[in-house]
Amino acid sequence: MTSAEVRQSFLDFFASKQHEIVPSASLLPTAPNLLFTNAGMNQFVPYFLGDRQAPYSRAADTQKCIRAGGKHNDLDDVGFDAYHQTFFEMLGNWSFGDYFKQEALTWSWELLTQVWGFPPERLYATVYKPGEGDPADFDQEAYDVWAGIFERAGLDPKKHIKYGGKKDNFWMMGDTGPCGPCSEIHMDLTADNQGELVNADSPWCIELWNDVFIQFNATETGDFVPLKAKHVDTGMGFERVAGIIATTQGFTDYSNPPSNYNADLFEPIFRKISELSGRTYDRTLPADPQHPTEAEMKDVVFRVLADHIRCLCCAIADGILPGNEGRNYVLRRILRRAVMYGRRLELQAGFFTALVEPVVQTLGSVFPELRERQDMIRKVIASEETAFDKTLDRGMAEFEKMTEGQSEVSGVQAFTLYDTYGFPLDLTQIIAEERGLKLDTAGFEVEMEKQRERARANQKKEIVRVSDESSAKATQFVGYDPLQWRQFETQVVDVVQNDDRTFLVFASTPFYAEMGGQIGDRGVALIDGHRVKIVDTQKDSGGTFLHEVELDGPTAEQAESWQGKAATLSLDLPYRLQIQRHHSATHILHWALRCVLGDHVHQAGSYVGPDRLRFDFAHFEAIQPEQLVEIERLCNEKILSNDSVRWYEIAFDEKPEDVVAFFGDKYGDRVRVVEIGGQVSVEASGNSFTLTERPQGGWSAELCGGTHVEATGEIGLLKVLSDSAVSAGTRRIEAVAGDAALKLVNDRWSLVDSLAKRFSSKIDEVPGRVDDLQERLHQAERELKQLRAKAAAGQAEELLSLAKPKGNLSVLAVVLEAGNPNELRELGAKIHRKMDNGLLVAGGVFGPKVTVCAFASDAAIQAGYKAGDIIRELTPKLGGKGGGKPDFAMGGGTEPGQLGGVLAEWQAAVVD
Repeated sequence: MTSAEVRQSFLDFFASKQHEIVPSASLLPTAPNLLFTNAGMNQFVPYFLGDRQAPYSRAADTQKCIRAGGKHNDLDDVGFDAYHQTFFEMLGNWSFGDYFKQEALTWSWELLTQVWGFPPERLYATVYKPGEGDPADFDQEAYDVWAGIFERAGLDPKKHIKYGGKKDNFWMMGDTGPCGPCSEIHMDLTADNQGELVNADSPWCIELWNDVFIQFNATETGDFVPLKAKHVDTGMGFERVAGIIATTQGFTDYSNPPSNYNADLFEPIFRKISELSGRTYDRTLPADPQHPTEAEMKDVVFRVLADHIRCLCCAIADGILPGNEGRNYVLRRILRRAVMYGRRLELQAGFFTALVEPVVQTLGSVFPELRERQDMIRKVIASEETAFDKTLDRGMAEFEKMTEGQSEVSGVQAFTLYDTYGFPLDLTQIIAEERGLKLDTAGFEVEMEKQRERARANQKKEIVRVSDESSAKATQFVGYDPLQWRQFETQVVDVVQNDDRTFLVFASTPFYAEMGGQIGDRGVALIDGHRVKIVDTQKDSGGTFLHEVELDGPTAEQAESWQGKAATLSLDLPYRLQIQRHHSATHILHWALRCVLGDHVHQAGSYVGPDRLRFDFAHFEAIQPEQLVEIERLCNEKILSNDSVRWYEIAFDEKPEDVVAFFGDKYGDRVRVVEIGGQVSVEASGNSFTLTERPQGGWSAELCGGTHVEATGEIGLLKVLSDSAVSAGTRRIEAVAGDAALKLVNDRWSLVDSLAKRFSSKIDEVPGRVDDLQERLHQAERELKQLRAKAAAGQAEELLSLAKPKGNLSVLAVVLEAGNPNELRELGAKIHRKMDNGLLVAGGVFGPKVTVCAFASDAAIQAGYKAGDIIRELTPKLGGKGGGKPDFAMGGGTEPGQLGGVLAEWQAAVVD
């Protein structure tokens, strides 16, 4: 049975059990506390929590998962054993308040033994049995189901059912929230087959499947309350099952330990590596992972490259790009680890990019985004690989520098190589051994633990709640309806004092509270005869809108008495309208970016205010000037088309497929869609807007809770101010629209008009006049440089007479006149070339700073005078530092007044 047949038979089996076969969720998780999607159940968490109603009662899928970084981190183990991977597929089936233990365990057994042919006598089940202090009771129900299954198979339940406590057999989503016992199925591949190695971390006894039974809600008080609706969540490692079938040759040969990498999934990648390296994969495993043989290391490299290229390809296809922070940095580390290991096989630059093709070949039919985005995947990996080749060279140079004259690589040094240059510890160890150096692994672990402590210090205890009812404090927002923006009647329900700030809470409000990048509204409130200025609006975690007010002394004293009083609210209309223009412009900009750069572009942050908009987005390279022009052109084309902007609420699971959702945002059962263009009919009822007809979707459709214009023409004009890199893999565009764009155009026109008047020329002649001035300036600079060169030559001849002898050396220390440090270096080099066996130190003053250069001839170096040592000796006396090679070195300082004395003192010390 091939890997593809294993995957398909799993899906077919559960389809026959009336399960909805759902596509894999993106590797970019919706949960903000996760780096990557790391389990099949991630996409179903809202159903388990009760945040959304599941659209089906049963589901099954194969889910892309990454476990690298954070709580689940398998990265450093990949390659050195047969089963660790950063990327894998998790096969799973789920019940949302439908079937439970009887069906789940029976079907698991049926698929394994009757469909795939696993030998029943080699299978063992675990059941939850609490230890001291563990929650809940013994899982008698699961035990009884398993006992019946094993008895019907002619096997002894006492031998084939094992027990586990909370550590192995009780699953929790977080410190609180849905939880329950689980039951695992293990396969014993040992010769005696007694099941003694279950949960003993042995490669000969492998966990195949885990059935989790979500039946409790863990409260913050430590109680485990039964859930009204019980759920099933199962997970099985696809590559693990395929690897066992391949290793045992269809359960006929148990002489070799099973390996995920024996599955045919990896063969096309291994073939490509063999083609590039001239080596073959021989399936060896390190007897001692700390000291692998050359043959074992070769196979380690094959496994590392095969795993890491699958991980990178699938992550990039889902829009996660290598970068400097969070999940993006984890991907960069994975790529760099692969490139480092590739050098062990003497693979040429660009080899990792060449491995994209076999990944697309093996996984593209299952995950079509790999085929659709393979060109982008190659570009991203090629760019990262090229950049790291340079970093790697710097890292090797740093290794040589830091270990010069040492017999051991310290833990701090190993950690610096790991953290700064991406050197995994195992490769640092290999490099050290090749040079006869010891490695302080214990010291490295100390530094790693410090880093973990810093990470733990930044983590917050995870509190997960099951939704039961909405908060009673939530403020009703009515601000989508323009009729409510002025003279809106409501009531003060609370007055909140926080230090010297006062916030008013109203029963309902047209004021938008800051969220989703859009800043809060401002305006005025009339309360009990007082006109109160509202300067900002925020929202707390319970959904309460907090209106910050500006009060004078007497009014502040009366504010406490306003609770329960009537209030009339009015927005600052120009302020709100300008914010809306920028928010709608942000949606149009997002659409244009995806049109020009590709659909991998997704929002990574934003700011929407009255003065400007800022849009951060995922993209792997700089935007070309012509691309930026096209992006702006598309935006203004859509603005001028005056297309309608519509919004409506809809059940999350019923939203149109083309609606863009933002990963990391948490969505409830119902969501708000903002759609531009198309044919969309919406019915308004109070503050609710419902989709009634959508014969043609808009060209832009996003989930968004913000406020917007009613037609794109209201935006007026969009002008891009800047494009920049926030970090590797993330770019930022800042732009203005509406009144802000008009002001920008007027200011720029006034500037150009002023320049034209200064040049006494027409506006269209200004560029030519500027070019002419620049050319004349450059010509003057060239002439000045030539004059300085002539003066320097004369200065050099004059200064040679000041050199002092030291044995056969000519020694000179002098302050030179130069325009900048580079000219100082050039002038010093000219003087040194004219010296016989010269040893020269030249200094120059440049504003508040000083620069010194040292030049040493071969004779001077042989006599013990090295330029780098000289600079390291002198620069601290000048308030700075520096260094370099034996023949030339350069440094600087911040105490120019000391330069003459320091040079004179040095020269006197040398020649005396």
